[in-house]
Amino acid sequence: MAAARFITVAQDGAGDYRTVQEAVNAVPLGNTRRIVIRVSPGIYKQPVYVPKTKNFITLAGVRREDTVVTWNNTASKIEHHQAARLIGTGTFGCGSVIVEGDDFIAENITFENSATRGSGQAVALRVTADRCAFYNCRFHGWQDTLYLHCGKQYLRDCYIEGSVDFIFGNSTSLLEHCHIHCKAEGFITAQSRKSSQETTGYVFIRCVITGDGGTSYAYLGRPWGPFGRVVFAYTYMDRCIKPEGWNNWGKCEKERTACFYEYRCFGPGCCPSKRATWARELIDSEASQFLVHSFIDPDPQRPWLSNTMGMKIPFSA
Repeated sequence: MAAARFITVAQDGAGDYRTVQEAVNAVPLGNTRRIVIRVSPGIYKQPVYVPKTKNFITLAGVRREDTVVTWNNTASKIEHHQAARLIGTGTFGCGSVIVEGDDFIAENITFENSATRGSGQAVALRVTADRCAFYNCRFHGWQDTLYLHCGKQYLRDCYIEGSVDFIFGNSTSLLEHCHIHCKAEGFITAQSRKSSQETTGYVFIRCVITGDGGTSYAYLGRPWGPFGRVVFAYTYMDRCIKPEGWNNWGKCEKERTACFYEYRCFGPGCCPSKRATWARELIDSEASQFLVHSFIDPDPQRPWLSNTMGMKIPFSA
């Protein structure tokens, strides 16, 4: 691949573009070269859409606390989205940021849906793309914060908050060293694997789950699809997690097909003896397939599993 190209976004006009969307629009159709969009500190109140024709884009901030992309659409109210006719409506179309271009990377960025609690589905980021990675990013919202719709994703050192089904979809995703924060009663995951033949699922390795100080108000997940698959391994669980851990979404038949697993987790919210009987604690031989990067990509090179293809991203030439 050719050497990366760098462009800069700054709201004060000091960069190449003033908005993130303008920078994305400048990426050539069918792009095959890494384009690094360096986003200067600021709160960017704008929806962003990365279409299927715009691949190999990196969004890079300096500190995730200082670089925020935010919007407040909900599933019932979608306004001012440049590509509304392309991206659809409802939960699928309400993301503050929507990524459909493959090989997307984000570093040191906060993705936020500022819709208030009780507003319904309000996605901060939807990813409908393959080989995407997020490093040291934050995802802020309430219901349906992070929509990992399809494709393969890797998240490391990220912070994800919400209440109801706030990590959901049917992608194949590995989340490593991430902080999961339960803001209110609800469900962390809603994975939607539809058959036992699908290789999709969410794996959380060495993560931390925290709450608001309350006890037993959040579930680890519920099966959106009948074969929903989620694994928590080596993860600290705060007392906010309910002893039963998992919920069947009011459908007993899903208990026979859902694949909800834990492996060597700990903390006051880790209660193996009280977990739902249809969820399981994995043994070593069963867990090994989930505890490696090959879960999301069998290619031993896996070049997309390094931030910006291993490059440092300076904000000055």
